[in-house]
Amino acid sequence: MEDGNSQSAAAPHLDDRVKLNVGGKLFETTLSTVRSGGPDSLLAVLADRPTYDLNPVFIDRDPEIFSVLLSLLRSNRLPSTACRFSKQELADEALYYGIESRLKTAMSPPSFSGIDASVVTTIRPASDGLPSAFMTGSEDGSVWIAHGGQISSYDWNLIPGTTIRTHLNDITSIRRIWPEVAAVGSDSTAGLHFYDISGGRHVGSTHWTDPSDPRIYKAQVNAISDSQSSVFASFNCPHRENCVLVIDKSTLQIASELGRMSGSSTKSMVPGKLTWLPERSVLVASAVTSGAFGCSGYIRLWDPRSGEVVWETIEPGSGRSTRFGDSFADVDVNVDESTLFKICSKSGDLAMADVRKLGDDPWVYLKDKNPSMTNRSGDGGGDSVIHCYKKQVFVGREGGLEVWSRVEGRENGVEEESGVCEGLYRRNFVDKVEDSKRGIIKKIEGGGNRLFVSREDAEGIEVWESSNSSSAVLITSP
Repeated sequence: MEDGNSQSAAAPHLDDRVKLNVGGKLFETTLSTVRSGGPDSLLAVLADRPTYDLNPVFIDRDPEIFSVLLSLLRSNRLPSTACRFSKQELADEALYYGIESRLKTAMSPPSFSGIDASVVTTIRPASDGLPSAFMTGSEDGSVWIAHGGQISSYDWNLIPGTTIRTHLNDITSIRRIWPEVAAVGSDSTAGLHFYDISGGRHVGSTHWTDPSDPRIYKAQVNAISDSQSSVFASFNCPHRENCVLVIDKSTLQIASELGRMSGSSTKSMVPGKLTWLPERSVLVASAVTSGAFGCSGYIRLWDPRSGEVVWETIEPGSGRSTRFGDSFADVDVNVDESTLFKICSKSGDLAMADVRKLGDDPWVYLKDKNPSMTNRSGDGGGDSVIHCYKKQVFVGREGGLEVWSRVEGRENGVEEESGVCEGLYRRNFVDKVEDSKRGIIKKIEGGGNRLFVSREDAEGIEVWESSNSSSAVLITSP
């Protein structure tokens, strides 16, 4: 009985081996390896055939790429031989075997850190290479690029997908409101338009109209944002009438109208940037203009449920007791931490404010205590852009790119938990001097573990990633 029990106990180990014939090349591995791709993968299905069939399973695919994928299943990383194949080849084979999620994990860039980032590639659409707008996939690092009247999509691996042509001549704003649907607007064509990117079709339009007011016509879209249930779009008419429309996502019909304004003064400009802040359930809108006497603008927070403004500041003007006359050049919102950031147009100072503690002058101006920072091209902020991503604040000053990273723990004798303080962030350059010479930075967007940067009159979108300290292989594009 003991021998019988021992033989029975050893049987599963003998049956654990799997033989595969891929394109005429024999592979032998274990059940646990092939099943690690997931219960729905092709390999797991083939491994569950009757145990009395001893013939290798034949798969009519490339054995060299299969060798790479088998190594991935064994070790959770790509072998050095992976560099012989393009991203597209690896992705296609992983999709065939049903293990694309494993490949995605192995090929995704490391967690994004601004102080350890560099340009890894530049995405250039085939036609109309100058991007007019772009939008990232916040979770996976994919990107949709509008160039002229076309939209080109790139997946998590930055592999080109579909390119669709819209009825617009020049798309100047774009927002991904569903996984495959974009809301787009143009400063030369009226209306907000919705396109199914994968299907390449127009699915609807929304226009701002008012039969009782003849001034409301040919309203063009300046900025777009969205929440879980609504799309927000700022509209501007030729006679300088403007408002923000709240559009129901399920019906694409107008649900309400916010902040209708008229005129060309600073406080009544159309919002040029919209951000939904889910923690506070408010819409943050900002507008800025520059002229002979510098920049001026406003920041306004709306409650869409009541339609009321819950806080605002106009610069130069209200709320500027400490920096009067130095209005902001750009504003962004750290959605994760409910904080506002602005870059001052004259001094170039960076300031932050806690949305939960807004008042007449809520700004705290961050002090740069990094001795390695030097004045590269002047620290003014007149031609600057700002973007908050992954608890970091990225600032483009003309062609230069810098990051303000949060300092953990104690700084300036103030505990981080006590709130906003001037030493809460530390400043570093992201780019090298040669990077800053590629042109003025016009837009910065974060997505996945990547940062995307566009520059004035420059073709394509730069893709920035942090370096990977592990031995994983960088796969080049085809």
